[in-house]
Amino acid sequence: MKYNNSVEFIEWIQFGYDQGWIGPPICDTHDGTPISESEFAQFEDGGDPCVHILRLYEDAETKEEVERDHSPSVWRASNQGLVDGPA
Repeated sequence: MKYNNSVEFIEWIQFGYDQGWIGPPICDTHDGTPISESEFAQFEDGGDPCVHILRLYEDAETKEEVERDHSPSVWRASNQGLVDGPA
């Protein structure tokens, strides 16, 4: 399913941020994964809490390259109903 681009990407991000659905885009490589104190405590106690991350792509080519080399991006999208499955 394709959507029209009537909303600019930054507006879409801003809307999600304003609704409290997402944090600001950060760089996991340089900033680290944002976690709460309780998640940190779970890790310290040997737990394994999931921290859901959404990868922001610069362009379609980057998306294709990442998904070609990162199978969890493909099967998670399929398992969550975001796509029909691997091509």
